[in-house]
Amino acid sequence: MSAEILINVHSSQTRVAYVEDRTLLDLKIERKISPTMVGSIYKGKVLRVLPGMQAAFVDIGLTRAAFLYVGDIHGPAASDDAIYETEDGEPQPMGDPPSEPDSGRAHPPIQDLIKEGQLLLVQVAKDPLGTKGSRITTNISLPGRTVVYMPTVTHCGVSRRIEDEAERARLRKIVENAKASGGIIVRTAGEGATAGDILSDIDYLSRLWADVQATYEKKKSPGLIHSEIDVELRALRDLLNERVERVIVDDQTVQRKVLSFVSQFLPQFKNRVFLHRGDKPLFDLYDIDLEIQRALGRRIWLKSGGYIVIDEAEALVVIDVNTGKFVGKRDLEDTIVTTNIEAAREIAHQLRIRNCGGIIIIDFIDMEKEVHREKVLNVLKEELAKDRARAVVSGMSELGLVEMTRKRNRPSLVASLCEPCPYCEGKGYIKQKATVAHEIFRALEKEALRHKGRAVVIHCHSEVADWIYAEEAEPLEHIEIALGHSVALKVEPGFHIEQFDIEINPRS
Repeated sequence: MSAEILINVHSSQTRVAYVEDRTLLDLKIERKISPTMVGSIYKGKVLRVLPGMQAAFVDIGLTRAAFLYVGDIHGPAASDDAIYETEDGEPQPMGDPPSEPDSGRAHPPIQDLIKEGQLLLVQVAKDPLGTKGSRITTNISLPGRTVVYMPTVTHCGVSRRIEDEAERARLRKIVENAKASGGIIVRTAGEGATAGDILSDIDYLSRLWADVQATYEKKKSPGLIHSEIDVELRALRDLLNERVERVIVDDQTVQRKVLSFVSQFLPQFKNRVFLHRGDKPLFDLYDIDLEIQRALGRRIWLKSGGYIVIDEAEALVVIDVNTGKFVGKRDLEDTIVTTNIEAAREIAHQLRIRNCGGIIIIDFIDMEKEVHREKVLNVLKEELAKDRARAVVSGMSELGLVEMTRKRNRPSLVASLCEPCPYCEGKGYIKQKATVAHEIFRALEKEALRHKGRAVVIHCHSEVADWIYAEEAEPLEHIEIALGHSVALKVEPGFHIEQFDIEINPRS
């Protein structure tokens, strides 16, 4: 299958789309005012250590403190000769910290690993999400084209996505013979790479790490040490491979930057970088904007006539599958299985485009036969295997429920492009006009006991006033009798439909 990378540049944002056979498979959007922080390295100062949460808040020079979990503190922080820096930069011993935990034991208490006032070299692992600050780690990793260099560990390995055992053995031998001062993981993009390519990558990343350490030593206060490269260059580093026939950029300045990057790090692909010169916008040629609008919708229609509904919360995504207008051809069970299989493919696609993460619950249509449930689950797993983000599927219940998780380091598409509705305050619904009217009536009944014989004015939304006059005239009349006075409705243009106010006039 032919693939293309499309780079759309605007003064306020850059968008990168990865398409195969003109189908959008991956999308990255980065705005100039809020670029991703994932991968950037900071000098941080521990503000608070929370033993009850086994975590700490760390100032990294941003508005909100970052969050450091005990499991994200690398081993050397717990070694016998570990030291930490106080705010003035002077190294001080930590005392008698516990030994480094192995994988079979629990982590030492965080209060034994770091102290308030300690300065740390940290890397952002997850962007801020909702009210939460960034999640950080002291396990630094520097990604290159073919390898990831991890200076704080000594492990060498090969991506699990490289399945050929002979190739895995060859790559492992190369990185083990490199004798780097840190750990090395060969990326999926490293499959087929020469020893020269890999060693060149390791050398570059080792020099980058030396620069990071030098900058850390010079910097006196919390703040940025090293920032990740721009989104278009990250996309090329991670996505450009032999399957990609063209990289198309619609901005001449960025095209030159892309060409320079490719010529330096991926010279075999430099003839595949092109500048878009057509009158029609680049993303319009591939219907990318239509696909983005579709991905922002709550309901996604399937080609068969069925549909899925996706509801996204802060750390939970719930997906419901429905047959919709699809009536099938043979029997009910066949219709259900066909819909579920089509939905499984679309769900995997939407999770990737939307960058949904955390816990995901999928409610497939109930299937009577175990063989059908297995068939749908296998289709889902096969489609998820194509995703760069790691997904773990726990299985399907007899009711057709699938529980799964998907790793996410950056905000979802919805979180990036949308905000909670200011009218419904993010609930997704508002009270019916009848509900508001009955709330008004109950409030008036209470007032009738205290203010009998006094005129009442109800300030409310125009639609509520119209509803009361048209549908609730009789209940309103009973209340007026109880009050011993008429009730006037006054429309307030600035009122929310759920808002009302009762004004009791003084006795005449």
